Amino acid sequence: MIGLSWAILAALLGGLAVAVTLTALRRSELARTRRLVEELGEARVRGTRRARLQYPQVDLSRCLGCGTCVSACPEEGVLQLIHGQAIVVHGARCVGHGLCAEECPTGAIVVALGDIEKRDDIPAVDERFEVTTVPGLFLAGEVTGFALIRTAITQGTQVGREVAARLTDVHPGTEGEGPVDLCVVGAGPAGLSCALEAQSHGLSTVVLEQESLGGTVASYPRRKLVMTRPVVLPVRRRLDRSEYRKEDLMRIWEEVVEESGLPVRTGVRFQEARRGSDGVFEVRTEQGIVRARHVCLALGRRGTPRKLGVPGEDLPKVAYSLLDAQSYVGCRILVVGGGDSAIEAALGLAEQEGNEVTLSYRRHAFFRIKARNEARIEEAMKRGRVRVVFESEVISIDRDAVELAVGGKGSGRTERLGNDYVFVLAGGIPPFKLLKDSGVSFSPEDRLPPPTMTEKNSGLLSSLTVALLLCVAAIPWILFHRAYYFLADAERPHSVWHDLLRPSGSLGITLGSIALGLLFLNLSYLLRRSPRVRFSLGPLRGWMTMHVASGLLALLFALLHGAMAPRHTVGGHALAGLAFLALTGAVGRYLYAFVPRAANGRELELDEVRARVAALSSEWEKGNRMFGERVRDALAELIPEDHWKGVLPRRVLRFLALQHRARRTLAELRRAGRAEGIPAAEVERTIQLARQAQRSAFAASHFEDLRGILASWRYFHRWAALLLVALVLVHVFVALRYGGVLG
Repeated sequence: MIGLSWAILAALLGGLAVAVTLTALRRSELARTRRLVEELGEARVRGTRRARLQYPQVDLSRCLGCGTCVSACPEEGVLQLIHGQAIVVHGARCVGHGLCAEECPTGAIVVALGDIEKRDDIPAVDERFEVTTVPGLFLAGEVTGFALIRTAITQGTQVGREVAARLTDVHPGTEGEGPVDLCVVGAGPAGLSCALEAQSHGLSTVVLEQESLGGTVASYPRRKLVMTRPVVLPVRRRLDRSEYRKEDLMRIWEEVVEESGLPVRTGVRFQEARRGSDGVFEVRTEQGIVRARHVCLALGRRGTPRKLGVPGEDLPKVAYSLLDAQSYVGCRILVVGGGDSAIEAALGLAEQEGNEVTLSYRRHAFFRIKARNEARIEEAMKRGRVRVVFESEVISIDRDAVELAVGGKGSGRTERLGNDYVFVLAGGIPPFKLLKDSGVSFSPEDRLPPPTMTEKNSGLLSSLTVALLLCVAAIPWILFHRAYYFLADAERPHSVWHDLLRPSGSLGITLGSIALGLLFLNLSYLLRRSPRVRFSLGPLRGWMTMHVASGLLALLFALLHGAMAPRHTVGGHALAGLAFLALTGAVGRYLYAFVPRAANGRELELDEVRARVAALSSEWEKGNRMFGERVRDALAELIPEDHWKGVLPRRVLRFLALQHRARRTLAELRRAGRAEGIPAAEVERTIQLARQAQRSAFAASHFEDLRGILASWRYFHRWAALLLVALVLVHVFVALRYGGVLG
C-alpha cells in the first residue's frame, strides 16, 4: 500500500507538472499569436503587407506550419507563423532571396510578383525572359521586376544560354565585321552574366554601358554590404559568401572581365533597339549604331535619379548619390527620401564627426524598408544623431540653407535649415520610355499568366511507392514461410526455419539492424528541421520524404525482425510503439495542416469584411460623414481585438454578451441610416457585413482553440518518439546482454 501511495503521489505530481507546463506554453502561444495579428494589422495600415514587386505567396492548403521558411528568410518579419501556418506579414521587406520556397517541404510557397493584373510597370516577357512582342529581344535583371543580385546573375545566364541554343552557327567576329550574335545593354550583374555565358559558347558579343562597369552596384556607397546568395558565375567562378562589400564585388567583376576579354564599352548612352526586316537589330546609341542578331536589355529599374524640381536644385552642393560618407565631416546635411538608400546614407553620414544630419520624408512614417534599417534609424532618432522630419518637402535650396514645407506644401508651415550639402535619394525614374521605344509592351494582355503553385516533385510519391512495393513483396515472403510464421510460439523452436527467422537468428538480427538504422535515420529529420542546428545537406522536402518513407520501412523490417509474432516483452512493446508512432504521424500530418488553414481563412475573411465596410463608409463620408463614422465604430465594437484572447469559457461568455450588444447596435445603425437618408438597401447591406464580420471573428477564435488542442498532438508525437527510442535501446541492451545474440 505504501508503494501504491507513492506511485499515486508521483503520478499526481507528474500530471500537474505536465498540465502547468502545457498551460504556460499555451498562454505564451496565444500571446505570441495576438502580438503577430496586431503586427499584421499594423502592416496593412502602413502598406508593408504587400510588396511593390516580388514577395512570398503561401498556399494555406499545403502549409504544414513547420516554420522553416520563417527561419530561412534573411529579412526579418517577412514571414511569421500565425495560427500555426506561414503568413506574409511584411511582404514589402522581401527582396526575392527565395530561400523560403526552397526550404518549404510541401511546395506551399512561391516567390512571385504581386497583383500585376492592372499594373503598367511590369514588362511582358515569357519564361525565357524574351519580350513577348519582339522576338529576339530579351530582358534580364531588375528591369523584369525581380530584385537581388543572385537573381540578376541567374536571369542573365539563362538569356545567354538561350541565345546560344538558338544560333546553329556562331560568328566569332568583332562588331565591325558585321552584326554580332548578342548585344547586351547594361554592364551590371545581369548584363555581364549574359555576355559571359554567350561568350563561353563562342558567340560574338558586345556590352554597352552608359556609366561604368558594375551598373547600379557601382553607385552604391563605399563599403556597403551587398546581399548575394552563393552563386556560380558563367566563367565557373563561385561567389560562395552570403555578403560582399561593394568594393569586393566590383573587384571580382573587373577581374572576370579582364580575364575573359569581354568587350565592354562604357560611356555609351542607349537610345533604342529596332529589329529590321532582315531580322537584325539596330541598337542606337549617342555614339552610333550597333547591329546584332539578338539583344538583351539589362537596364535596371532605377534609370535616371528623380529630381525635386525646386529652385536651387542645380547648385553644386546637391547630389543624387552618396559614394563615400567619410568625405563629409563637420557638415550640416539634409538627406531627402525615406527608402533604404536614404536611411543608410543618413546613418552613414551621422557616424562622421561633427555632422548634423536631417532626414526629410514626405510621408508620416517609414514604409517598405528593411527591418534592420528601421531599427537603426529609430535608435539614431532616440539618441539625437539623426533628426527626421516626417510629412515634409523641400521648397527651395540656397547656398547655406534649405527651406522645408512641414505638414505638406499646402499646410502653410515652413522651416528653414542651415545647410552645407543636400543628398536627394528619392529613387529614380525607370527607363520605361526606352523600353517602350524598343517595342517592349507593358500591357497586362501581353504578359504570361502568373505562375501557379503546384506540388513540387519532392519524391514523396516515389518513396511511398517503394515502401508500398516492399510491403507487398513481404507478403509472398511471409506466405512462403507460412509453415513457420503460422506456428504457435511454443512450436516454432522445432521448425527448420527457426534458426534463420527467429529474432536472434542470422536473418532476424539483420532485419532488426536495418530497422534500427532506419529509425535513427528517421529521427535525423528532427535535426534537419530544427532552426538551432546548422545541419542541411539538401532541401527539407527531401528530408521530409525520407522521414515518412523510413518510418514506414522501419515498421516493416521491425515486424519481420519479430518473426510476425510480437510478444509481451520490451521488444514487442517497442514494435507496438513504432506502429503507434506511424499512426500519430499520419493523423497529425493532415489534421494539423487542415485546422490552421481554417483559422487563417477566417482571419482573412474578417479582413476582407473590414475592407468592404471601410469602402462603403468612405463613399458615404462625401455627404454623410457622421454615418460613416458610426459604421466604423460599430464594426470596432462587433469585432473586439481580443476575440481569441483568454480561456474558452471566458470567450463563450464574451460571445453571448457580444450577441446582445450586436442586436442593439444593428438596430441603432438602422435608425441612424434612415435619419441620414442612406438608402435602405445600402443600410441593410452594411448590417449584413457587420454580422458576417462577427461570425468570422467568433469562428476564428474557436478554430484557434481547436488548433491549440491539435498542436498538442505534435508534441505527443514527439514524446512518443522519445519513448520509442528508450524502448528500442532497452530492447537492444537486453537482447545483447541476456538474449545470447552475441553468443
